[in-house]
Amino acid sequence: MTKNKTTPLSEAAPEMQLAVDLILLLEQQELPAQLVLSALQIVQQDYQRKLALALSASP
Repeated sequence: MTKNKTTPLSEAAPEMQLAVDLILLLEQQELPAQLVLSALQIVQQDYQRKLALALSASP
């Protein structure tokens, strides 16, 4: 029998901590899953645009 070793959230990677926070926030709102997924696509596109702009502006 193997034991699953879990890492406390406080020691997890920052992106995992943010993901957990976002999941909790969205679940508290009790929104339909399709609405959340559609909104997340918009957020992803926005952050991809911001990243592209930041990369093109850096020397």
